[in-house]
Amino acid sequence: MVRRCQNPWHPPLWCLSDSPMPRPIHATIHTGALRHNLQRLRAAAPGARLWAIVKANAYGHGIERAFDGLRGADGFALLDLAEAERVRTLGWRGPILLLEGVFEPRDLELCSRLNLWHTIHREAQIDWLAAHKTQQPQRVFLKLNSGMNRLGFAPERYRSAYARLAALPQVDEIAHMTHFSDADSGKGIAAQWAAFQRATDGLPGERSLCNSAATLRHAQDEAVRGDWVRPGIAAYGSAPDSPEHDAAHWGLRPAMTLAARLLAVNQLSVGDSVGYGSTFVAEAPMRVGVVACGYADGYPRHAPTGTPVLVHGVRTRTVGRVSMDMLAVDLAPLPQAQPGSLATLWGVAEGGAVLPIDEVAQAAGTIGYELMCALAPRVPVSVAE
Repeated sequence: MVRRCQNPWHPPLWCLSDSPMPRPIHATIHTGALRHNLQRLRAAAPGARLWAIVKANAYGHGIERAFDGLRGADGFALLDLAEAERVRTLGWRGPILLLEGVFEPRDLELCSRLNLWHTIHREAQIDWLAAHKTQQPQRVFLKLNSGMNRLGFAPERYRSAYARLAALPQVDEIAHMTHFSDADSGKGIAAQWAAFQRATDGLPGERSLCNSAATLRHAQDEAVRGDWVRPGIAAYGSAPDSPEHDAAHWGLRPAMTLAARLLAVNQLSVGDSVGYGSTFVAEAPMRVGVVACGYADGYPRHAPTGTPVLVHGVRTRTVGRVSMDMLAVDLAPLPQAQPGSLATLWGVAEGGAVLPIDEVAQAAGTIGYELMCALAPRVPVSVAE
């Protein structure tokens, strides 16, 4: 069940008054932010249709929770058949694309039943299609390995793969796809774009090239943006080229907030340490708050002292090592903080202050994608506008 909350900061149970909450930690999915981010991405790629990428359970946000915010997309793209079934169960009747295609021949039966589009990136998938008995030809996206060297046909094999597919009665339309490896950096897309142009020159069919970074940085070029763009992380409010640019630079809003309350406040003297390994030692008297969030909730264990956090919307820092169920924060900027005070680990805080997930990720030596996807099942989640 998707639980909605008009005011997720309402004490003491975060609007979950009909169910017990053993720990004061909570995540909120902001559907209004999802809608806003889709509009921003459409503006960056005018005229292109847009896939909402909901792989990895909508980047940790939950497909069911994110659906209302993403249903303005032209299609949903994901990885596995179970996710596709969930999207169909929610009432979506438009295109659904399997980004990695089918994994075995029997998957094609469900593609026929659910009317799924699917990616072709190796010869075996063409063999399976050729043997598949169906009354309804299927829509496929033929993938070119233009330099990412993950999935896709090498440029010298691409046209023969296209010819095989075009000859099959099981195949309806064939679209062309590739994935840019460096759209988020100075290296850019020129070499891969040239490889794609050469491989697809003269072949009919729609084109899909742009991920989040390419959509925001390169899709002003009509040829590059093609017919379909595939923004993933940007739809959820994270900058695809962080730290060069932050989400605010691209006009994106965070779609997930993770917040918890202080369980305790400790007064430290000079020389007192905090947490396992005593890695943080107080150099002056200070107050430290203990937050009900740890690595078992999805917060990065390797986040060092100094990782940003907001308490009552005021920026401060973590101190010491992150534990399984708790972390500590410096309360020097917050003399009024007490047990029960609200700490925002990322997202939107009280009063509207924002702590970008990318900033937390950068401090921890990782990326916002990982933090979103790592949100633990034990964390209660609600949906708010």
